[in-house]
Amino acid sequence: MGTIDLRAAADENSVPDISSQVHQLPCCIRFDGPSQVSHYFKPTSSEVEIDGVRTEEAHFRGRKLQGATISLPSGYSGFVLGQASNRNANGKRKASSPEEEKPCWEAKAKFDRMTYWNHDTLPSKDDTFLRSFHWFSIAEALHKPVKAEDFVAVSHGEKDKM
Repeated sequence: MGTIDLRAAADENSVPDISSQVHQLPCCIRFDGPSQVSHYFKPTSSEVEIDGVRTEEAHFRGRKLQGATISLPSGYSGFVLGQASNRNANGKRKASSPEEEKPCWEAKAKFDRMTYWNHDTLPSKDDTFLRSFHWFSIAEALHKPVKAEDFVAVSHGEKDKM
């Protein structure tokens, strides 16, 4: 099992904030390398506003996309991870033990908002992508520690029903 090191992200200036460059596209791109995306993907603001959010429009490979920029829920942050370097300051490979051979990831960039895109349909609060954010509050409630007072309140409530 590897590790994820987010210490660099805690420092405001150590990793770039790419909030204006994070897009969730409704497609699969089978390419993993550098690309001049800004030359081909040029979103523009549209005059349409839905649920208080201004929509955007773009085209990707000839298909019209309509999207909206949203903030991540309070208390959450997004990170772009990359494998940590195994080289020291002199550029030489660090000596490692078999235990250190496990992959180590580190924050390369951070974001607090992103733009999600739909094919041909305007963004709405009913989009699957936005509805998935409801899971954060459900997960928080499920994993919240239970206090003794909670047990007492529930047990008294049960007795009142009998």
